[in-house]
Amino acid sequence: MSSQDSGSGTPGVPGAPDSRDGSRTHESVPDDRAKSSGVLVSIGALLLGMLLAALDQTIVSTALPTIVSDLGGLDHLSWVVTAYLLASTAATPLWGKLGDQYGRKKLFQAAIVIFLIGSALCGIAQNMPQLIGFRALQGLGGGGLMVLSMAIVGDIVSPRERGKYQGLFGAVFGATSVLGPLLGGLFTEHLNWRWVFYVNLPIGVVALLVIATALHIPVRSRKHRIDYLGTFLIASVATCLVLVASLGGTTWGWGSPQIVGLAVLGVLLAVAFVYQEFRAAEPVLPMKLFRVRTFTLSAVISFVVGFAMFGAMTYLPTFLQIVHGVSPTMSGVHMLPMVLGLLIASTGSGQVVSRTGRWKVFPVAGTAVTAIGLLLLHNLDENSSTFEMSAYFFVFGFGLGLVMQVLVLIVQNAVPYEDLGVATSGATFFRSIGASFGVAVFGTIFTNRLATKLTDALSGQQLPPGVSPDSLGADPRGISQLPPAVQPSVLHAYSTSITDVFVYAAPVALLAFLLSWFLREDRLRASVTAPDATETLASNPVERSSYDEVVRALSALGTREGRREIYEKITARAGEDLLPAASWLVLRIHRYGWAEPSALAERSRVPLPVIIEAARQVEERHLAERQGLDLVLTPAGRELAGRLAAAREESLAELLGDWWGPDRPTDLNRLVTELNAEMCGSDAERPHDGKRTGLAA
Repeated sequence: MSSQDSGSGTPGVPGAPDSRDGSRTHESVPDDRAKSSGVLVSIGALLLGMLLAALDQTIVSTALPTIVSDLGGLDHLSWVVTAYLLASTAATPLWGKLGDQYGRKKLFQAAIVIFLIGSALCGIAQNMPQLIGFRALQGLGGGGLMVLSMAIVGDIVSPRERGKYQGLFGAVFGATSVLGPLLGGLFTEHLNWRWVFYVNLPIGVVALLVIATALHIPVRSRKHRIDYLGTFLIASVATCLVLVASLGGTTWGWGSPQIVGLAVLGVLLAVAFVYQEFRAAEPVLPMKLFRVRTFTLSAVISFVVGFAMFGAMTYLPTFLQIVHGVSPTMSGVHMLPMVLGLLIASTGSGQVVSRTGRWKVFPVAGTAVTAIGLLLLHNLDENSSTFEMSAYFFVFGFGLGLVMQVLVLIVQNAVPYEDLGVATSGATFFRSIGASFGVAVFGTIFTNRLATKLTDALSGQQLPPGVSPDSLGADPRGISQLPPAVQPSVLHAYSTSITDVFVYAAPVALLAFLLSWFLREDRLRASVTAPDATETLASNPVERSSYDEVVRALSALGTREGRREIYEKITARAGEDLLPAASWLVLRIHRYGWAEPSALAERSRVPLPVIIEAARQVEERHLAERQGLDLVLTPAGRELAGRLAAAREESLAELLGDWWGPDRPTDLNRLVTELNAEMCGSDAERPHDGKRTGLAA
């Protein structure tokens, strides 16, 4: 037997055992099971960490009206949200690169500790400035939870399995989008609003303990030249932008020295940021991306999507609780149509684009429906029915969902491989900044409109002691102390002040609609698949490398394709006329050294008749021979396994399209080889869909 026969196996299937004597190596099974169990426990702890960050983005919204009533300062409501958004957005790229340099496990534990300290301090905050500051601290930790939990998955599971586990993280985001507003309302109504933050503590402690004991990842050190100055500058620009939006016309006049000074400072910092990004070795936001028209337009549209979505999600619970008098819990229930519309449209549009390759209709339709949704929300008042509100919420969410998935997808499709990671994080970065800016602008418009309308509504009215337009603007609970004849006009003032926000946002959505027409519908790369929920629902930017993005796409594509037609394709590519199940069986035997048909049917869930038919064919073609009950490959079978594996590798490489060029990076070569080795003959790629049909050669 040659060294190739007894060595590491056929090219493309490194390490495949060769057991001509039919010997079975069962000794590794308990170790594999223990390893698998440890991975599952670690994934569970990472999911808990992700749950903390994901839940905190949605659980606070329904508690905000109660929080500001308790602490005072309805005019500062927006800062409870923007402080978290700005801090997590600025911290996200730093956590990712520091994790590469100093070890992700320690950094992830540090992020949990920072997040828990921030949560505990938020729970004991005694006034709005304290709460805003502690929310910023919480956001610093939240940014680390997001980026590091996803990165650690890549450290502990194989590329083929990453798509499955990343799907779990996406499911956490989908679930928290629905459950967050409900839980926030339940805690606020039945316990105390402080439990919105305290609930993080037991979950975080469990995650910390499990990670300390069960998470074992290889220690790697990848040096980065971290762009600290660029991070500081872009965070400062965003802060100036939000400060101008939130303080202009309220705390200070638009022409005041303070607002003008903040605006000028923001412009100067933006110029300094652009200059720094041209000089930085690893810029936070490479300026060359803006030479790609699709990226530039998508960045602007992403900004608008974040602007509209988070602005609405922050102020709609306030509308429901104050104007319609619903409980915090029921305000979460009322928000479900919007969330469901968003999830349905987001998932559906991403799948349609991945399968058809046509995408331009979605940003055009999505921005148009979003603008219509904003105008519908503007028409709500204190007399609107539950059905009317639910329908309008659904339309608004559906419009956002149509465009959210596609924006990330088309950015990934428009850039070369080396820019894939930074382009994805760049697109989601602008959505995060838009979210911060939108919440601030919504808050400014609301505060200005409310002060004027409350003054008009209460002019000439006899008010109880201690109740004034200013006090009602700071604490809406004072409405109950007003005479019954006055209350409707005050509720109407609140209603129109909130809904007027949406009519001001509608032109911004229309601008995005006009810009979407200028997007060029380039042909979709096969390796560009619908992004997961972490890239579309997260409030802070995604931070994954180009390699990680391709792993996610290829693992999903390879598995999905394998369930349908891959064995027909690779059999034909190898120049054979075997049954697809026979090709699978040859690769399976080559991978594990032997196969017992009856036991294989039990373990792989491929029907026994299908396996028997495949086994008969490989024996008739002298590709395998019996040794007792087992089948082992003949030299001809091993030669065929090599050709099938090479064909599988070629089919994976084809999915990369123009990224698989002559100057492709070595990590892509390594990834395709590794995925091919894991997929060939694996249980994840069964050569049928549960039916006998389609198995004929």
